[in-house]
Amino acid sequence: MSKANQIPDEVLLDAYRTMRRIRDFETRISKEFAAGTVPGMTHLYIGQEAIAAGVCADLTDQDYIASTHRGHGHCIAKGCDIKGMALELFRKGEGLCKGKGGSMHIADVSKGMLGANAIVGGASPLALGAALTAKVQQRKNVAVAFVGDGATNQGTTFEAMNMAVALKLPLIFAIEHNGYGEHTGNDYATGNDIAERTRAFGMPCEKIDGTDFFAVYQAMQEATARAHAGAGPSAIEANAFRWHGHFEGDPQAYRPKDEVSKLRKTADPLVIFRERVVAEKLLDAAKLDEIDAETAEEVATSVDYALAAPQPDPSELTTDVYVSY
Repeated sequence: MSKANQIPDEVLLDAYRTMRRIRDFETRISKEFAAGTVPGMTHLYIGQEAIAAGVCADLTDQDYIASTHRGHGHCIAKGCDIKGMALELFRKGEGLCKGKGGSMHIADVSKGMLGANAIVGGASPLALGAALTAKVQQRKNVAVAFVGDGATNQGTTFEAMNMAVALKLPLIFAIEHNGYGEHTGNDYATGNDIAERTRAFGMPCEKIDGTDFFAVYQAMQEATARAHAGAGPSAIEANAFRWHGHFEGDPQAYRPKDEVSKLRKTADPLVIFRERVVAEKLLDAAKLDEIDAETAEEVATSVDYALAAPQPDPSELTTDVYVSY
């Protein structure tokens, strides 16, 4: 267990603010999707907030992450603008990617966010390239590949793990084990233990409770220190079941009927964090209440603005399609 009293107050406050932003943003987007205002598909991160917050807490804009189709939480944790994200999801011209990426391809390279990715396992080689760049340029930075339990069965992830170990790259695999690869339970789809398999490539892999910010934060600190020391890659298997379906509108017939209701009562990352910091007198409950109110206003204002914003100008249709080097 992480020594919570050794974590600066500002880090703890930022962590709670990040988790609250993710929860409020995703909750509002779920409602908007049901109302038909969000074009295309969207995959929500609710239930996994502590993973993104713990992994990204100490990263800078010069550290890179590559994300998944379930990437809103990663974007927020890496510092992407909430209003810009909302604009992007609604495909508006002021969006982070001018409305051309949408939910599954949202990105902001200025924040070190290389993009969400609709390809399962697609984050691994992208983060690998960023880690290789950091090593070649002798920069003391890390790259993080967010991958789900389903992506740990993909060849792209295996190849990235092997190359990262062979070249001792500053790459961290943040494996978000949320129970299901689309509609298939991990117990059915994976032939052995994920952490065991990852260690076979020659890197450490710590298995932790992904609903516990402190566990994620400590594991990330250890992985980052290893990377900075030139010892190569690490992996973290963070276990936290998602609360929503694979996509919004997913009937979730593959889940036990009472599973989600139990998760909401016993595995809420925000409640777990709040109860611990208040009980250990690390943060004041009133300050957390202030963050709740501020974040609710921020998300509401950002989404309302995005809904009212104009559509992209048709002249932008063919821009950003090809890049000339």
